Amino acid sequence: MWREDGLYDYVIELGWNDDPPLPGRGSAIFMHITREGYTPTEGCVALRRRDMERLLPHLGPQTILIIR
Repeated sequence: MWREDGLYDYVIELGWNDDPPLPGRGSAIFMHITREGYTPTEGCVALRRRDMERLLPHLGPQTILIIR
């Protein structure tokens, strides 16, 4: 995944419909950097760069993120 605008400078795969992907359950969902003004994503979760940079050091292989 590559974008010139930096939205994918940090990407976290959230484990939705990816192992294995099942038909009819939608695409994988990612957490990535938000656009200016928090404009909508295509179904992902987006954070400001500074918030993502604060979160990343606290994540590890066993981390469970709950999105509400």
